[in-house]
Amino acid sequence: MTDSLGFRSKFGVIAPSTNTSVQPEYDAMAPYGVTNHFSRAIIADTRVTDDNSFMQMLNNIRASTEDAIDAVMSCGPDHLIMGMSAETFWDGKGGSEKLKDKLEKRAGVGVTMGSEACLAALETYGNIKRIAVVSPYMPVGDENVKKFFEDCGIDVVRIKGLKCASPQLIAHVSKQELKQALIELDGEDIDAIVQAGTNLAMAELAGIAEFWLEKPVIAINTATYWFALRQNGINDKVNGFGKLLAEF
Repeated sequence: MTDSLGFRSKFGVIAPSTNTSVQPEYDAMAPYGVTNHFSRAIIADTRVTDDNSFMQMLNNIRASTEDAIDAVMSCGPDHLIMGMSAETFWDGKGGSEKLKDKLEKRAGVGVTMGSEACLAALETYGNIKRIAVVSPYMPVGDENVKKFFEDCGIDVVRIKGLKCASPQLIAHVSKQELKQALIELDGEDIDAIVQAGTNLAMAELAGIAEFWLEKPVIAINTATYWFALRQNGINDKVNGFGKLLAEF
């Protein structure tokens, strides 16, 4: 017998407890018969003012991730999605691969991470060599995003780190602020823009921005959910979030 609602696939999702964007965005993108089951890596909404406090926040997430995985696996998901971003880019391509291996061994099912999903999205669009990145991070986070992409042969021309003052406050960044960031990042010297940070609510805006910037704008939540669907043989096209989900 199969799950009555998630009869095509049940996704377990791990997100920080402070994150209020990834769950509604994933749920809005879910095709009929696919369900999302969230488990929270419990952290405090600590102040983030510099690289050191950013690292403390990240270490808090790391310390609670395995318990969150164990909790969500009790509902028997077919696949696990990491609804968190910075950790998946850490230490570049090699660090990302090691993390995925560790998570899959813990969960006992396949895992989709934001770093690999953004790379897969760029490869799907094709002929993308130079990108710009917007994130909610402090410089140490942006450096690891840059390292990941450059390890994969993609030049990161510039990054705009928004330096959000706490993990919860990332979700308070408005669409207008994100629009302005995209305008600042755009230029003839880049082929695409990538957004990192799963608590930045940018899935819908990225789809709109692709139209007026006339180049790929990849929101990490869109890329990650798209990649999880495609990895599980679910090829439904979903409108409202850009070309990636609507066409590929």
